[in-house]
Amino acid sequence: MNNKLCVITGANSGIGFETAKALAQKGAYLVMVCRNEDKAEAARAEIIKETSNPGIDIVLCDFAIQAEIRKAAGEIKKNYKKIDVLINNHGFLASEEEETVDGLEKTFAVNHIGYFMFTNLLLDRIKAADQGRIISVASEAHRAGEFDPENIQLSDNFTPWKAYGNSKLFNILFTKELAHQLVETNVTANCLHPGVVASNFAQSGSWIMRVLFTIGKPFFVSPKKGAETSIYLATSDKVKDVSGAYFRSKKVATPSKTARNADAAGQLWDISKKLCSI
Repeated sequence: MNNKLCVITGANSGIGFETAKALAQKGAYLVMVCRNEDKAEAARAEIIKETSNPGIDIVLCDFAIQAEIRKAAGEIKKNYKKIDVLINNHGFLASEEEETVDGLEKTFAVNHIGYFMFTNLLLDRIKAADQGRIISVASEAHRAGEFDPENIQLSDNFTPWKAYGNSKLFNILFTKELAHQLVETNVTANCLHPGVVASNFAQSGSWIMRVLFTIGKPFFVSPKKGAETSIYLATSDKVKDVSGAYFRSKKVATPSKTARNADAAGQLWDISKKLCSI
C-alpha cells in the first residue's frame, strides 16, 4: 500500500479507526473524513504514534448535510489527483425520526445519500488510479430492510431499526448499481458486513437499543476484528477483479433477495440522484 491514497469516512473510532491504522501500518497515505475535529486529531495522533506513518490528512464533514459533503469532496479533489481506495464507513443509528437541513430523513441521509454523494463526487479521482477500489460498509441488518420507492424515507411507519435496516439494504443496492456502471473501467465496488461490533455506535440510538447493545457487547466482535474485511477488500490481490459483491468474513456472501434486485438498484440510483442533484 506504499504511496497509495486511501480515503476513509468515519475514521476516528470503531472499525474506521482500526481500518485506518492498519492501512497506515501498510504504508498508505490516509485522508480521514470525520465529523468531530478534536476526536479526529486525537485519532490521527494515536495512529502516527503506533505506526510511525505521518502521512495522514483530516477533512471534516457532517454527512447529514449535503453542502458539507460537497465541500469535503471539493477539498479532497483540490489536494489530490487520484484516490486508490475509498472506504465509505461512517454510519448513524437514530433514536427518533429527524429531518436534516436538506429535508431528508436523517438515517437515510447519512447512511445512504452520504455514501452515494461522496462516491459520485470523488469518482473521477478514483478512476484516475491504476486500480481504484470503492468499499462500502453495509450490514446483515439489511435483511430487515425493504425497498419501497413510495416510502423510501419511511414517512409512513418510521422506526429507528427499520430506517437503519433500509439504509444498509440501500448500501448493497448502491454497490450493485455502481459496479454495473463501472464495468468498463479500472474501478471495483464491493460492500461488506463487518460483524456485530463492540463499538459506541448504538449510543446515538434509543434507550432500548443502547441497553441491548450494552448487554450484548461481550458477545460482539472487537473493532479490530470488525475491520478485517474492510482491510482485506482494500489491500488483497485476491479481490482486484471482483466487483459488485457482498462480503462477510473476507468471503463473498449472498445478501437478501431484495439486495440482489437489479431493477431496485437502478430505481434507487435514479431516486438518489434527484434527492442530491448529482
